[in-house]
Amino acid sequence: MIINEKIKASEVHLTGVDGEDFGIVPTAEALAMARKLKVDLVCTSLMSSPPPCKLVRAGTAKQEAQQARKREQAPKLKEIRLTPQIEEHDYETKKQQAERILKSGDSVQFVVRIQGKEGAQAKALLESLLNDLAASGRKKTGIQVSGKQAAVQVDPLTE
Repeated sequence: MIINEKIKASEVHLTGVDGEDFGIVPTAEALAMARKLKVDLVCTSLMSSPPPCKLVRAGTAKQEAQQARKREQAPKLKEIRLTPQIEEHDYETKKQQAERILKSGDSVQFVVRIQGKEGAQAKALLESLLNDLAASGRKKTGIQVSGKQAAVQVDPLTE
């Protein structure tokens, strides 16, 4: 995405802030109009001649570019480790951490370390976490209890 003075074309096909079509305008005139309206001139494609440009409210162009980059990245899988005898405060902290990760678009894998006969307790802990995080994400895998650990993966809700 090319913004303001970085546009090198001599003329551009200009679209206004509210979608109005100004037609083909010299780049200098388009930049002057952008400055007067206190907006950014953004080139949407370099593949055509003259390149299509639009007037966008200041700051929104950068935000749109950041959102597009974030959508392009594959979601990461972050692991949160717990124990079956977790205190209430620690449970809340881990839950908030998971919500933050899910809101940023990444997946969370909860892993509970098990010793002896703690399997049922670990499964109950993971089920309560899934219930509490229902607003932020949904489980991708079922709760898997195997040997020394119980695990479940939670993916963010897609808009």
